[in-house]
Amino acid sequence: MNLGTWLYTRLYGEAVGTDEFGNRYFRAPSRIQGRHERRWVIYKGEPDPTTVPPEWHAWLHFSVIDPPPPGGPRRRAWERETEPNATGTPEAYRPPGHVLSGGRRARATGDYEPWTPH
Repeated sequence: MNLGTWLYTRLYGEAVGTDEFGNRYFRAPSRIQGRHERRWVIYKGEPDPTTVPPEWHAWLHFSVIDPPPPGGPRRRAWERETEPNATGTPEAYRPPGHVLSGGRRARATGDYEPWTPH
């Protein structure tokens, strides 16, 4: 965290909550009449926006007024757990034929017709 964020958080920030990843959320009243309050997150470890759960993302972007309850909302059976973005890591999705997963695509089936301008 840079010095400016740390100082602003210490002077004006009101702690609102923490998510399952350890990210901490803050708010401060706006210093300009008629504006929204300021809302921000301080990440645990490396700054990675993909570790912000959907309920906190909605609060940060003013889609909802109140922050999520402690422990987060009740999860439904069909909901998946929040996962960090794996792009650029060995766990990233690589479709068949990708250079890093063998580089061999399945042969074309013959039903492809290229477009040609008239």
